[in-house]
Amino acid sequence: MADDQAGLVLYQYAGCGTCRKALAWLRERQIPFNAIDITSSPPSLDLLAAAHEQLGGFGRLFNTSGQSYRALGAATVKAMDRETALAALAADGRLIKRPFLVTTSGRILTGFRPEEWQELLG
Repeated sequence: MADDQAGLVLYQYAGCGTCRKALAWLRERQIPFNAIDITSSPPSLDLLAAAHEQLGGFGRLFNTSGQSYRALGAATVKAMDRETALAALAADGRLIKRPFLVTTSGRILTGFRPEEWQELLG
């Protein structure tokens, strides 16, 4: 997890172009963060549950363009109940929409929309 010095926790994947854009955006603004590889250390079940609540469902949590999602199939994912979906996300970081940003106050954003990040982070 992030230490208080880093402020933000950014779950990301080095091979992800969107993650690289988010990293560059944070660095340009000199916003400290702690980067974590989402594939080897996905967010906890509790953190994913909080994201589910904050984001209003799973629409912004699943990486629908990823191989893991395609392997499961959209119909399978859609048929999952909340607990099953959260467990699947916690077990496979490649299923999670990235980057996955957690602020010190517990706010969570998925994906990289510069205007949304600007509004939250200033």
